[in-house]
Amino acid sequence: MTANPDDDRDWILDALDRFERALTLYASRILGDVERARDVVQEVFLRLCREPRDRVEHVLRPWLFTVCRNLALDARRKERPMGTMSEERAAQRVSPEPGPSATLERKEALSRVLRGLEELSDKQREVIWLKFKHGLSYREISRVTEQSIGNVGFLIHVGLKALRGRFAAEAIPESAEGSTS
Repeated sequence: MTANPDDDRDWILDALDRFERALTLYASRILGDVERARDVVQEVFLRLCREPRDRVEHVLRPWLFTVCRNLALDARRKERPMGTMSEERAAQRVSPEPGPSATLERKEALSRVLRGLEELSDKQREVIWLKFKHGLSYREISRVTEQSIGNVGFLIHVGLKALRGRFAAEAIPESAEGSTS
């Protein structure tokens, strides 16, 4: 029984619809440049087209993120020295959110979170990003980053604990801090 090319084509198009934006954002985060990220994502989907469907279909999301990560890291190594783009700039350039219904409070909270993430290690930032922005499981993150599942959990735990500590410190008014001295 031969595979129907139309089914494979539809499967690729569905994967493109579901993952292109997230992969572009992820690659932008690594590369600091949306245009280079788009080139990487294009290569990811070209590789998907060449890959036998039955080999990757059951692990599609982690496979896509792994290939994307590897290609983005290769591109970054080739074009050093380039700084990384902040998540805020990448989000604005890749997918302009939020619309008119967004509140100032939400923007401020997002800004605080992004500033907090920038203070974390690269590994902590990456695993938190993959978990909460892209919804990958610990196992999928482990495959993408080549870290053990336990280490992924540890990195997320320590990173979130650091963020909580930072936000708790920000919540204490300066006048209260000064009065305890």
